[in-house]
Amino acid sequence: MKLRHILLLLALLPVTAIAATPADTAGAKAPLSLIPAPASLVRGEGAFSLLADTPLVAADPRAARVARQFAGLMQRSRGIALQVGDAATGEAPAIEFRMTPMTPDASPEAYSLDVSPQRVVVAAGDARGLFYGAVTLWQLATTEVNDGAATRIPALRIDDAPRFAWRGLMLDSARHFQSVDEIKQLLDAMARHKLNTFHWHLTDDQGWRLQIRKYPELTAIGGCRIPAGDGGIDPRTGRPVPYCGFYTQDEVRDIVRYAGERHITVVPEIDIPGHAQAAVATYPRLGSVDGPSPVSSEWGVHKYLFNADEDTFAFLEDVLAEVAELFPGRYVHIGGDEAVKDQWKASPKVQARMRALGVADEAQLQGYFVERMARFLAARGKRVIGWDEILEDDLPADAAVMSWRGIEGGTEAARKGHDVVMAPVSHLYLDYLQTDSPDEPPGRPTLIPLRKAYDFEPVPAALTAAQARHILGLQANVWTEHMRTFERVEHAFFPRIAAVAETGWSPRARKDYDDFLARLPAQLRRYRAFGIDYAQTPFAVRIEGAREPSRATLRVAMSTPLQLGEIRYTTDGSAPTTDSPRYRQPLSLPLPAQVAAAAFVDGRALAEPTSRRFDAASLLQREDEALAMCSQGLMLRLEDDGPPEGPRAIYNIDIFNPCWLWRDAPLGGIAAVEVRAGRIPYYFQLAGDEPNRKFRPARSAHGELELRNGCEGDLLASVPLPAAPGDDGFITLRAPLSAGQRASANLCIVFTGDTRPAMWAVDRVTLRRGAP
Repeated sequence: MKLRHILLLLALLPVTAIAATPADTAGAKAPLSLIPAPASLVRGEGAFSLLADTPLVAADPRAARVARQFAGLMQRSRGIALQVGDAATGEAPAIEFRMTPMTPDASPEAYSLDVSPQRVVVAAGDARGLFYGAVTLWQLATTEVNDGAATRIPALRIDDAPRFAWRGLMLDSARHFQSVDEIKQLLDAMARHKLNTFHWHLTDDQGWRLQIRKYPELTAIGGCRIPAGDGGIDPRTGRPVPYCGFYTQDEVRDIVRYAGERHITVVPEIDIPGHAQAAVATYPRLGSVDGPSPVSSEWGVHKYLFNADEDTFAFLEDVLAEVAELFPGRYVHIGGDEAVKDQWKASPKVQARMRALGVADEAQLQGYFVERMARFLAARGKRVIGWDEILEDDLPADAAVMSWRGIEGGTEAARKGHDVVMAPVSHLYLDYLQTDSPDEPPGRPTLIPLRKAYDFEPVPAALTAAQARHILGLQANVWTEHMRTFERVEHAFFPRIAAVAETGWSPRARKDYDDFLARLPAQLRRYRAFGIDYAQTPFAVRIEGAREPSRATLRVAMSTPLQLGEIRYTTDGSAPTTDSPRYRQPLSLPLPAQVAAAAFVDGRALAEPTSRRFDAASLLQREDEALAMCSQGLMLRLEDDGPPEGPRAIYNIDIFNPCWLWRDAPLGGIAAVEVRAGRIPYYFQLAGDEPNRKFRPARSAHGELELRNGCEGDLLASVPLPAAPGDDGFITLRAPLSAGQRASANLCIVFTGDTRPAMWAVDRVTLRRGAP
């Protein structure tokens, strides 16, 4: 029976039949923490003992290379230096990496893994499959906490192959730049998750990051921007400080080579015809409006488009010719998203060009761009892929679609016979935050928690079996507007990358979220071994305190977003350990109180301990992260614009309706409300959505701070705003309340007036007793 048929049959069996775990002499067998879950796993009896002198055997040069990669993984994670040879010594236990013939219809990424007490054999017909078998073996060797000399690998048989051919991640290097070493760290992590496609977003309105030898100004000019606000000013000299960065072609070749050694294909993206401001800033003749424009320092949807002149197409073809030479993979991504057509509509020159080309409207003009670029790249052995907006006009038959606005575009494309990669914003945009914790970094507070990412199904139910074959796979995307550091990039990717990997690899019938969670702690240990700064927030303990009716005691509740592990806590200021009391129900504590807590699995904390101190004053104070928004027009978690380096304040703001709400604020006996506020740039391009921004009318020169009972309720207090904040970037405004206020209110804080290009943001609200 052919391998793919065996795997299909096994994938349809009940999970319990695949992962049967009969008892061994040591009792019930521990679960195997493999991510992604393999297609078929059958447990055996006993275990193989991996020691520092266990030989790695590989007769084929391709197998020897994989064996060395396995040895490198073990060196990094277990600290043992395994040696690779071409034959075993005597009857001693050994690990063999074996190339075997494969059937014509077998996946080149398929492998088998046999573990017995005397021998381990990893076999595959292609180096790709053998590498993924080595990754599985490495995971088996790092499932348990092991501080001894021997690592026990349980006896088993695995037959495995991926469900989807495209298992990808996209990284935006245009908004914020990552170093070559950081890119390589991400590629390493992708390989350890059996992900095989790195989509690299290299050009946008905020930066052109790829060296093009024929057009050196693209990186000299287009590769630099002046950040908005204080972040773009040297505080010592007052001069602009540009944010620059690009990858030389030698660096790109190095990254492509490095990825290839880990069986990862790099797909470059050159965005056409929109997201073009960096290119137009470099060469204004390429644009659709007269006059120069700077490289953008703002986020959002911009209006700059390439024009349709022959000179512009010659430029784009020159660029893509160098791209095609640099990236040996089959696909080149040409963007196509968010190409707001306002400039084309307003340009007499573009309208004349449309008439000359015989295109009926702006959507057809974008279709002309796609068709022409596809034809040019096809002549160089490449295939075009673009975001789902390219479906707005007829596509070349060979063009593929990446569906980001949902699955609808992918469904339409598959029905039309186009190959599809599913990357919907609803489930796979990992720059969206993963918890509602106040400790989340800047980003888009629309939540994509781990479970939502895990539950995504790439194949729409509406497709026929023939149409479903056009779904190449899935991809998670990270856009880096709010990621000044690589630590934030890692926070976004990890651990949700594990959920994406399992969806891309494992048979649908093998997916089980609860089982995935049980396997996740071992994966976190692997992250720590490789220095990955994974997100703490899904595992960190949330500590919430509320005053009890006696007012002398506090009710303290604890939880974790993933509800994984046992919460252990202390109240004496010490750090929690596995010997600390286990949290089972809310605590009643006298004021003041100090609580620290962490969640533990297998004796290890999943995240750093959380610590909170409560006293009478803290219960009358709220940071902005603990305040609600009056509406959800466009909620963002934004970073302050300064200082240029180091930590900055973070604000939750609905930029369509800046309005902060303290629900049920205890106003009994409160004489005044103090609001600490900061000022940040209003650095958003919102295209057609800009009119949705609400500005409340100001009654004085610089507007007012208003306190209301509810978002549209009665005015409780009003204080004039200054022209600017203090030298530290903040102001503290004290708004007296009239006597006889109600015991509680939904305290709404707003700022009146249109202060663009800057805006006020709440940092902290404090209720003050005593005289106003």
